[in-house]
Amino acid sequence: MNEKERLDLAEWAMNHALKNGASEAAVQVRSERRIEVDVREGKIDRLVEAQQHGLDAEIYVDKRFWTNSTNDLRKDELAKFIEESVAGTRYLARDEYRGLPDPRYYPDNSEGDLKIFDASYEKLETRDRIKMAREIAEAARAASDKIVAATGSYSDSHNEAIRVHSNGFMGGSRGTVFDASADVTVKDESGGRPDDWCGATTRFRKDLLAPAFIAQEAARRALAKLGQKKIESGQYLCLVENRTARRLFRILQEPLSGRALQQKSSFLDGMMHKQVGSEKLTMVDDPTLEKGLASRFFDGSGLAARTMPIFEQGYLRNYYVDVYYGRKLGMEPTTSWPSNVTFETGARSLDAMLKDLKQGILVQGFIGGNSNSTTGDFSMGISGLLVQNGQAVAPIHEMNISGNARELFSRLVEVGNDPYMYSSMRTPSLLFDGVHFSGM
Repeated sequence: MNEKERLDLAEWAMNHALKNGASEAAVQVRSERRIEVDVREGKIDRLVEAQQHGLDAEIYVDKRFWTNSTNDLRKDELAKFIEESVAGTRYLARDEYRGLPDPRYYPDNSEGDLKIFDASYEKLETRDRIKMAREIAEAARAASDKIVAATGSYSDSHNEAIRVHSNGFMGGSRGTVFDASADVTVKDESGGRPDDWCGATTRFRKDLLAPAFIAQEAARRALAKLGQKKIESGQYLCLVENRTARRLFRILQEPLSGRALQQKSSFLDGMMHKQVGSEKLTMVDDPTLEKGLASRFFDGSGLAARTMPIFEQGYLRNYYVDVYYGRKLGMEPTTSWPSNVTFETGARSLDAMLKDLKQGILVQGFIGGNSNSTTGDFSMGISGLLVQNGQAVAPIHEMNISGNARELFSRLVEVGNDPYMYSSMRTPSLLFDGVHFSGM
Protein backbone atom coordinates (compact mmCIF):
# COMPACT_ATOMS: atom_id res chain seq x y z
CA MET A 1 0.00 0.00 0.00
CA ASN A 2 1.50 3.32 -1.07
CA GLU A 3 1.04 6.73 0.57
CA LYS A 4 -1.91 7.75 -1.62
CA GLU A 5 -3.69 4.45 -0.97
CA ARG A 6 -3.22 4.85 2.78
CA LEU A 7 -4.55 8.41 2.64
CA ASP A 8 -7.56 7.43 0.53
CA LEU A 9 -8.40 4.59 2.91
CA ALA A 10 -8.01 6.78 6.01
CA GLU A 11 -10.28 9.48 4.58
CA TRP A 12 -12.86 6.91 3.47
CA ALA A 13 -12.94 5.33 6.96
CA MET A 14 -13.20 8.74 8.63
CA ASN A 15 -16.05 9.82 6.39
CA HIS A 16 -17.80 6.49 6.89
CA ALA A 17 -17.71 7.08 10.64
CA LEU A 18 -19.23 10.55 10.23
CA LYS A 19 -21.96 9.21 7.93
CA ASN A 20 -22.88 6.64 10.55
CA GLY A 21 -23.33 9.11 13.37
CA ALA A 22 -19.90 10.02 14.73
CA SER A 23 -19.60 13.65 15.83
CA GLU A 24 -15.85 13.60 15.16
CA ALA A 25 -13.36 10.98 14.06
CA ALA A 26 -9.64 10.44 13.68
CA VAL A 27 -8.18 7.59 11.64
CA GLN A 28 -4.65 6.32 11.22
CA VAL A 29 -3.55 3.77 8.62
CA ARG A 30 -0.13 2.25 9.31
CA SER A 31 2.30 -0.30 7.93
CA GLU A 32 5.38 -1.80 9.53
CA ARG A 33 7.95 -4.39 8.57
CA ARG A 34 10.44 -5.70 11.14
CA ILE A 35 13.20 -8.30 10.82
CA GLU A 36 15.19 -9.67 13.77
CA VAL A 37 18.20 -12.02 13.79
CA ASP A 38 20.01 -13.61 16.76
CA VAL A 39 23.15 -15.71 16.27
CA ARG A 40 24.43 -17.79 19.17
CA GLU A 41 27.23 -20.35 19.28
CA GLY A 42 27.68 -20.15 15.52
CA LYS A 43 24.06 -20.89 14.74
CA ILE A 44 21.02 -18.80 13.94
CA ASP A 45 19.09 -18.85 17.19
CA ARG A 46 16.21 -16.73 15.97
CA LEU A 47 15.13 -15.27 12.64
CA VAL A 48 11.83 -13.42 12.60
CA GLU A 49 10.17 -11.32 9.92
CA ALA A 50 6.90 -9.62 10.72
CA GLN A 51 4.78 -7.36 8.54
CA GLN A 52 1.74 -5.61 9.88
CA HIS A 53 -0.85 -3.34 8.32
CA GLY A 54 -3.52 -1.79 10.47
CA LEU A 55 -6.10 0.92 10.96
CA ASP A 56 -6.76 2.78 14.21
CA ALA A 57 -10.03 4.65 14.64
CA GLU A 58 -10.88 7.21 17.32
CA ILE A 59 -14.63 7.72 17.44
CA TYR A 60 -16.44 10.57 19.20
CA VAL A 61 -20.22 10.51 19.59
CA ASP A 62 -21.75 13.33 21.62
CA LYS A 63 -18.75 13.54 24.01
CA ARG A 64 -18.51 9.78 24.19
CA PHE A 65 -15.21 8.31 23.06
CA TRP A 66 -13.85 4.95 21.95
CA THR A 67 -10.68 3.91 20.16
CA ASN A 68 -10.33 0.63 18.31
CA SER A 69 -7.96 -1.08 15.88
CA THR A 70 -8.12 -3.69 13.15
CA ASN A 71 -5.70 -5.45 10.81
CA ASP A 72 -8.41 -6.35 8.28
CA LEU A 73 -8.24 -3.57 5.68
CA ARG A 74 -10.82 -4.96 3.23
CA LYS A 75 -13.39 -2.23 2.73
CA ASP A 76 -16.45 -4.39 3.34
CA GLU A 77 -15.00 -5.57 6.66
CA LEU A 78 -13.81 -2.08 7.51
CA ALA A 79 -17.30 -0.74 6.96
CA LYS A 80 -18.66 -3.18 9.54
CA PHE A 81 -15.79 -2.36 11.90
CA ILE A 82 -16.50 1.38 11.70
CA GLU A 83 -20.26 0.97 12.04
CA GLU A 84 -19.88 -1.28 15.08
CA SER A 85 -17.37 1.13 16.63
CA VAL A 86 -19.78 4.04 16.29
CA ALA A 87 -22.66 1.96 17.66
CA GLY A 88 -20.54 0.78 20.60
CA THR A 89 -19.42 4.30 21.45
CA ARG A 90 -23.04 5.32 22.07
CA TYR A 91 -23.14 3.04 25.12
CA LEU A 92 -20.21 4.69 26.87
CA ALA A 93 -20.41 7.42 29.49
CA ARG A 94 -20.26 11.04 28.42
CA ASP A 95 -17.07 12.92 29.14
CA GLU A 96 -17.21 16.67 28.48
CA TYR A 97 -13.46 16.82 28.01
CA ARG A 98 -13.32 14.38 25.11
CA GLY A 99 -12.87 15.68 21.58
CA LEU A 100 -10.32 16.28 18.86
CA PRO A 101 -7.73 19.02 19.42
CA ASP A 102 -8.54 22.57 18.45
CA PRO A 103 -7.17 22.96 14.88
CA ARG A 104 -5.02 25.89 16.04
CA TYR A 105 -2.71 23.32 17.63
CA TYR A 106 -2.11 21.47 14.38
CA PRO A 107 1.12 22.06 12.43
CA ASP A 108 1.01 24.66 9.68
CA ASN A 109 3.37 22.55 7.63
CA SER A 110 4.70 19.05 8.16
CA GLU A 111 6.91 19.07 5.09
CA GLY A 112 10.65 18.78 5.45
CA ASP A 113 13.28 16.18 6.14
CA LEU A 114 14.02 15.10 9.69
CA LYS A 115 16.41 12.52 8.26
CA ILE A 116 14.64 9.57 9.85
CA PHE A 117 14.29 7.41 6.71
CA ASP A 118 17.21 5.50 5.21
CA ALA A 119 16.58 4.69 1.54
CA SER A 120 19.26 1.97 1.67
CA TYR A 121 16.83 -0.11 3.74
CA GLU A 122 15.12 -1.27 0.57
CA LYS A 123 18.38 -2.79 -0.73
CA LEU A 124 19.04 -4.89 2.38
CA GLU A 125 18.78 -8.65 2.09
CA THR A 126 18.34 -11.23 4.82
CA ARG A 127 21.85 -12.55 4.27
CA ASP A 128 23.23 -9.08 5.09
CA ARG A 129 21.36 -9.08 8.38
CA ILE A 130 22.54 -12.58 9.29
CA LYS A 131 26.12 -11.70 8.36
CA MET A 132 26.23 -8.77 10.76
CA ALA A 133 24.71 -10.73 13.64
CA ARG A 134 27.16 -13.58 13.00
CA GLU A 135 30.18 -11.24 12.93
CA ILE A 136 29.17 -9.76 16.26
CA ALA A 137 28.60 -13.16 17.89
CA GLU A 138 31.85 -14.68 16.64
CA ALA A 139 33.97 -11.68 17.65
CA ALA A 140 32.39 -11.61 21.11
CA ARG A 141 32.87 -15.37 21.65
CA ALA A 142 36.53 -15.13 20.66
CA ALA A 143 37.32 -12.28 23.05
CA SER A 144 38.16 -14.50 26.03
CA ASP A 145 38.13 -18.13 27.15
CA LYS A 146 36.16 -16.98 30.21
CA ILE A 147 33.14 -16.25 28.02
CA VAL A 148 30.51 -18.99 28.24
CA ALA A 149 27.87 -17.48 25.95
CA ALA A 150 27.75 -14.74 23.35
CA THR A 151 24.84 -13.62 21.22
CA GLY A 152 25.01 -11.27 18.27
CA SER A 153 21.76 -9.54 17.38
CA TYR A 154 20.62 -7.40 14.50
CA SER A 155 17.23 -5.94 13.66
CA ASP A 156 15.73 -3.30 11.45
CA SER A 157 12.28 -1.91 10.84
CA HIS A 158 10.48 0.31 8.36
CA ASN A 159 7.23 2.04 9.25
CA GLU A 160 4.84 4.35 7.43
CA ALA A 161 1.61 5.96 8.60
CA ILE A 162 -1.06 8.46 7.57
CA ARG A 163 -3.34 10.18 10.09
CA VAL A 164 -6.46 12.25 9.34
CA HIS A 165 -8.90 14.11 11.61
CA SER A 166 -12.41 15.18 10.71
CA ASN A 167 -11.66 18.78 11.77
CA GLY A 168 -8.89 19.32 9.27
CA PHE A 169 -5.67 17.58 10.27
CA MET A 170 -3.71 15.38 7.89
CA GLY A 171 -0.17 14.19 8.42
CA GLY A 172 2.11 11.36 7.42
CA SER A 173 5.34 9.83 8.65
CA ARG A 174 7.94 7.38 7.39
CA GLY A 175 10.98 6.09 9.22
CA THR A 176 13.57 3.36 9.58
CA VAL A 177 15.33 2.04 12.68
CA PHE A 178 18.42 -0.18 12.82
CA ASP A 179 19.76 -1.99 15.88
CA ALA A 180 22.87 -4.11 16.44
CA SER A 181 24.03 -5.53 19.77
CA ALA A 182 26.03 -8.17 21.62
CA ASP A 183 25.16 -9.93 24.88
CA VAL A 184 28.01 -11.68 26.66
CA THR A 185 28.00 -13.98 29.70
CA VAL A 186 31.17 -14.94 31.58
CA LYS A 187 31.92 -17.59 34.21
CA ASP A 188 32.95 -16.42 37.64
CA GLU A 189 35.10 -18.61 39.90
CA SER A 190 32.38 -18.32 42.53
CA GLY A 191 29.91 -19.92 40.14
CA GLY A 192 28.21 -16.69 39.13
CA ARG A 193 27.37 -15.75 35.56
CA PRO A 194 27.90 -12.00 35.15
CA ASP A 195 26.77 -10.59 31.84
CA ASP A 196 26.69 -7.31 29.95
CA TRP A 197 25.93 -5.88 26.57
CA CYS A 198 26.85 -3.27 24.01
CA GLY A 199 24.75 -2.01 21.13
CA ALA A 200 23.51 0.87 19.05
CA THR A 201 20.14 1.99 17.68
CA THR A 202 20.14 4.42 14.76
CA ARG A 203 17.97 5.79 11.97
CA PHE A 204 20.61 5.07 9.30
CA ARG A 205 22.42 1.76 8.93
CA LYS A 206 25.76 3.42 8.27
CA ASP A 207 25.62 5.04 11.71
CA LEU A 208 25.67 1.70 13.53
CA LEU A 209 28.80 0.84 15.50
CA ALA A 210 31.20 -1.61 13.87
CA PRO A 211 30.51 -5.27 14.70
CA ALA A 212 34.00 -5.77 16.16
CA PHE A 213 33.62 -2.78 18.47
CA ILE A 214 30.20 -3.92 19.68
CA ALA A 215 31.54 -7.41 20.41
CA GLN A 216 34.72 -6.29 22.15
CA GLU A 217 32.96 -3.70 24.28
CA ALA A 218 30.30 -6.17 25.43
CA ALA A 219 33.03 -8.68 26.30
CA ARG A 220 35.11 -6.06 28.13
CA ARG A 221 32.16 -4.97 30.23
CA ALA A 222 31.17 -8.52 31.14
CA LEU A 223 34.74 -9.52 32.03
CA ALA A 224 35.07 -6.45 34.26
CA LYS A 225 32.31 -7.91 36.45
CA LEU A 226 34.32 -10.98 37.46
CA GLY A 227 34.71 -11.08 41.22
CA GLN A 228 31.65 -8.94 41.98
CA LYS A 229 30.90 -8.33 45.64
CA LYS A 230 28.91 -6.17 48.01
CA ILE A 231 30.64 -3.32 49.80
CA GLU A 232 29.90 -1.45 52.98
CA SER A 233 26.69 0.56 52.94
CA GLY A 234 26.99 4.33 53.11
CA GLN A 235 27.00 7.59 51.18
CA TYR A 236 29.28 7.74 48.14
CA LEU A 237 29.99 9.98 45.23
CA CYS A 238 27.93 8.45 42.44
CA LEU A 239 29.09 8.64 38.82
CA VAL A 240 26.46 7.26 36.42
CA GLU A 241 27.64 6.49 32.89
CA ASN A 242 25.72 8.03 30.01
CA ARG A 243 23.84 5.00 28.65
CA THR A 244 22.75 4.07 32.18
CA ALA A 245 21.68 7.55 33.28
CA ARG A 246 18.53 7.27 31.14
CA ARG A 247 17.01 5.05 33.80
CA LEU A 248 17.15 7.85 36.38
CA PHE A 249 14.94 10.09 34.30
CA ARG A 250 12.18 7.51 34.14
CA ILE A 251 11.55 8.50 37.75
CA LEU A 252 10.42 11.87 36.36
CA GLN A 253 8.39 10.66 33.40
CA GLU A 254 5.06 9.97 35.12
CA PRO A 255 5.25 12.96 37.55
CA LEU A 256 5.75 15.27 34.55
CA SER A 257 2.55 14.04 32.85
CA GLY A 258 -0.78 15.84 32.76
CA ARG A 259 -2.45 12.65 33.94
CA ALA A 260 -0.41 12.60 37.18
CA LEU A 261 -1.06 16.32 37.75
CA GLN A 262 -4.82 15.92 37.32
CA GLN A 263 -4.95 12.88 39.57
CA LYS A 264 -2.82 14.55 42.24
CA SER A 265 -0.20 11.84 41.98
CA SER A 266 2.79 13.98 41.00
CA PHE A 267 5.43 15.28 43.38
CA LEU A 268 6.07 17.99 40.75
CA ASP A 269 2.53 19.39 41.01
CA GLY A 270 2.65 23.13 41.67
CA MET A 271 6.38 23.34 40.95
CA MET A 272 6.23 25.20 37.64
CA HIS A 273 9.04 27.79 37.51
CA LYS A 274 10.36 26.58 40.84
CA GLN A 275 13.74 24.96 41.39
CA VAL A 276 13.47 21.20 41.73
CA GLY A 277 17.06 20.21 40.91
CA SER A 278 20.65 21.37 40.68
CA GLU A 279 21.63 24.27 38.44
CA LYS A 280 23.49 21.63 36.41
CA LEU A 281 20.17 20.17 35.23
CA THR A 282 19.03 21.59 31.90
CA MET A 283 16.84 19.25 29.87
CA VAL A 284 15.08 19.98 26.56
CA ASP A 285 12.48 18.04 24.58
CA ASP A 286 13.36 18.41 20.90
CA PRO A 287 11.17 16.61 18.32
CA THR A 288 12.94 18.38 15.44
CA LEU A 289 16.33 16.73 15.98
CA GLU A 290 17.73 15.34 12.75
CA LYS A 291 18.14 11.55 12.88
CA GLY A 292 16.45 11.52 16.28
CA LEU A 293 14.84 8.24 17.28
CA ALA A 294 11.70 10.12 18.38
CA SER A 295 11.74 12.95 15.84
CA ARG A 296 8.33 13.98 14.48
CA PHE A 297 6.34 16.86 13.01
CA PHE A 298 3.32 16.08 15.20
CA ASP A 299 2.51 13.85 18.15
CA GLY A 300 -0.05 11.05 18.44
CA SER A 301 -2.88 13.57 18.81
CA GLY A 302 -1.81 15.72 15.86
CA LEU A 303 -0.33 18.50 18.03
CA ALA A 304 2.43 20.39 16.24
CA ALA A 305 5.87 19.37 17.40
CA ARG A 306 7.85 22.09 19.12
CA THR A 307 11.06 22.26 21.05
CA MET A 308 10.49 23.06 24.70
CA PRO A 309 12.62 23.20 27.83
CA ILE A 310 11.62 20.83 30.63
CA PHE A 311 14.23 21.98 33.17
CA GLU A 312 16.43 25.06 32.95
CA GLN A 313 19.27 25.16 35.48
CA GLY A 314 17.11 23.06 37.78
CA TYR A 315 13.90 25.09 37.33
CA LEU A 316 10.84 23.27 36.01
CA ARG A 317 9.59 24.93 32.80
CA ASN A 318 7.08 22.55 31.18
CA TYR A 319 4.97 19.46 31.77
CA TYR A 320 3.89 16.86 29.23
CA VAL A 321 0.20 17.74 28.95
CA ASP A 322 -1.98 16.14 26.29
CA VAL A 323 -5.25 17.57 24.95
CA TYR A 324 -7.56 15.61 27.26
CA TYR A 325 -5.78 16.38 30.51
CA GLY A 326 -5.06 19.92 29.36
CA ARG A 327 -8.82 20.51 29.20
CA LYS A 328 -9.34 18.94 32.61
CA LEU A 329 -6.58 21.03 34.15
CA GLY A 330 -7.40 24.24 32.30
CA MET A 331 -3.88 24.22 30.86
CA GLU A 332 -2.56 24.67 27.34
CA PRO A 333 -1.55 21.29 25.90
CA THR A 334 2.13 20.79 25.17
CA THR A 335 2.48 17.24 23.86
CA SER A 336 1.23 13.82 24.80
CA TRP A 337 4.58 12.09 25.21
CA PRO A 338 8.34 12.86 25.25
CA SER A 339 10.25 12.98 21.99
CA ASN A 340 14.03 13.36 21.84
CA VAL A 341 15.36 14.54 25.20
CA THR A 342 18.67 16.41 25.19
CA PHE A 343 20.79 17.92 27.95
CA GLU A 344 23.14 20.82 28.41
CA THR A 345 26.48 19.08 28.63
CA GLY A 346 29.60 19.88 30.61
CA ALA A 347 33.26 20.08 29.70
CA ARG A 348 34.66 16.72 30.79
CA SER A 349 34.43 13.11 29.69
CA LEU A 350 33.51 10.15 31.86
CA ASP A 351 37.18 9.15 32.11
CA ALA A 352 38.19 12.64 33.22
CA MET A 353 35.51 12.71 35.93
CA LEU A 354 36.49 9.19 37.00
CA LYS A 355 40.13 10.20 37.53
CA ASP A 356 39.09 12.84 40.06
CA LEU A 357 36.91 10.43 42.04
CA LYS A 358 38.62 9.82 45.39
CA GLN A 359 36.02 7.46 46.84
CA GLY A 360 32.91 6.67 44.85
CA ILE A 361 30.92 4.27 42.75
CA LEU A 362 30.67 4.15 38.97
CA VAL A 363 27.14 2.93 38.22
CA GLN A 364 27.07 0.91 35.00
CA GLY A 365 23.60 -0.58 35.24
CA PHE A 366 20.32 -0.44 37.15
CA ILE A 367 18.47 -3.60 38.13
CA GLY A 368 14.72 -3.45 38.60
CA GLY A 369 13.54 -0.92 41.13
CA ASN A 370 10.49 1.20 41.73
CA SER A 371 9.49 4.79 42.28
CA ASN A 372 6.52 6.63 43.74
CA SER A 373 5.28 9.41 41.45
CA THR A 374 3.36 11.07 44.30
CA THR A 375 6.28 11.39 46.73
CA GLY A 376 9.31 11.03 44.46
CA ASP A 377 10.74 8.24 46.59
CA PHE A 378 12.65 5.56 44.69
CA SER A 379 14.82 2.46 45.11
CA MET A 380 16.85 0.66 42.42
CA GLY A 381 19.41 -2.11 42.33
CA ILE A 382 22.76 -1.28 40.74
CA SER A 383 25.84 -2.90 39.28
CA GLY A 384 29.10 -1.07 38.79
CA LEU A 385 32.61 -0.45 40.06
CA LEU A 386 34.05 0.79 43.34
CA VAL A 387 36.44 3.64 42.58
CA GLN A 388 39.29 4.80 44.81
CA ASN A 389 41.74 7.55 43.90
CA GLY A 390 40.55 7.59 40.32
CA GLN A 391 40.94 3.83 39.78
CA ALA A 392 38.32 1.09 39.59
CA VAL A 393 39.30 -1.36 42.33
CA ALA A 394 36.40 -3.82 42.50
CA PRO A 395 33.20 -4.74 40.66
CA ILE A 396 30.12 -4.55 42.87
CA HIS A 397 26.59 -5.95 42.79
CA GLU A 398 23.68 -6.73 45.11
CA MET A 399 23.64 -3.07 46.12
CA ASN A 400 20.92 -0.52 45.68
CA ILE A 401 20.42 3.21 45.79
CA SER A 402 17.41 4.81 47.37
CA GLY A 403 16.17 8.26 48.20
CA ASN A 404 13.94 10.99 46.84
CA ALA A 405 14.07 12.27 43.26
CA ARG A 406 14.11 15.95 44.23
CA GLU A 407 16.96 15.36 46.65
CA LEU A 408 18.86 13.22 44.14
CA PHE A 409 18.72 15.79 41.35
CA SER A 410 19.61 18.59 43.77
CA ARG A 411 22.85 16.63 44.39
CA LEU A 412 23.85 16.69 40.72
CA VAL A 413 27.30 18.32 40.74
CA GLU A 414 28.63 17.68 37.22
CA VAL A 415 27.37 16.74 33.77
CA GLY A 416 29.63 15.04 31.25
CA ASN A 417 30.31 16.03 27.65
CA ASP A 418 29.25 12.60 26.32
CA PRO A 419 25.53 12.41 25.43
CA TYR A 420 24.44 8.86 24.62
CA MET A 421 23.57 9.00 20.92
CA TYR A 422 21.79 5.66 20.54
CA SER A 423 18.57 6.50 22.36
CA SER A 424 15.84 9.13 22.16
CA MET A 425 17.04 10.19 25.63
CA ARG A 426 20.55 11.49 25.05
CA THR A 427 21.81 11.50 28.60
CA PRO A 428 25.42 12.39 29.38
CA SER A 429 27.36 10.90 32.29
CA LEU A 430 26.20 12.39 35.60
CA LEU A 431 28.04 12.90 38.90
CA PHE A 432 26.03 13.08 42.13
CA ASP A 433 27.29 13.92 45.59
CA GLY A 434 26.31 11.93 48.68
CA VAL A 435 24.06 9.17 47.29
CA HIS A 436 23.07 6.43 49.74
CA PHE A 437 24.10 2.89 48.72
CA SER A 438 23.09 -0.18 50.70
CA GLY A 439 23.20 -3.97 50.44
CA MET A 440 20.15 -5.55 48.84
